[in-house]
Amino acid sequence: MVQSECRLLRGLLGFICLLPVCMSAGPDLCVSLNAIRDKLNVTLRRRFMKMNFPINYTIQVHYEEVFRLRNISRLNMSNEEEPLQQRDLQDLWLWVSQQGIKRVLRVLPERHPTRSKYLSNLENLFRRFEEPYNEKNPRDEERVLPERIQNIWDHLTDQYYEGWKSVTPKSILDNCYRTMLCLFKECFSKEDDDNYDCK
Repeated sequence: MVQSECRLLRGLLGFICLLPVCMSAGPDLCVSLNAIRDKLNVTLRRRFMKMNFPINYTIQVHYEEVFRLRNISRLNMSNEEEPLQQRDLQDLWLWVSQQGIKRVLRVLPERHPTRSKYLSNLENLFRRFEEPYNEKNPRDEERVLPERIQNIWDHLTDQYYEGWKSVTPKSILDNCYRTMLCLFKECFSKEDDDNYDCK
């Protein structure tokens, strides 16, 4: 009885401590991101994105769609002439993550369990996240993107671009998960992002 009350009290205190942080990012935004994080847990990623595919199965993605923590570190290197905003990296993360899910869905048969039981739900969670994200971060049409970010967008949206890379379906979501914890730290507890520092 006492143990369960202590656990309940600890949980409540943890929630109270996180509340101001979540409110700064926007409650809807953090709720949506936490739903995505729960769906991207390592057990589900392994089950649906590794075990449901043939051994060493890969798909082709644009080189820039392999968005890892080290890409963030490299892009974050200070350039005073072209300051980088967190929104620039978050926009890239959102687009690359959604594109990666679409690429995997394209190669799956209609009745494949990864499609029906996992990726379709994950795709819907990203759509639900996108609305509050865009409301909280209205785009500044006047702002010119830093050249290094604009180059990535140019490659990502160029249908004739030939920079392709073979990756496993699981690695797409592994990178999505790690970079999410790095780019949206304000929505997650310290335990989540210990191993995913952006620097």
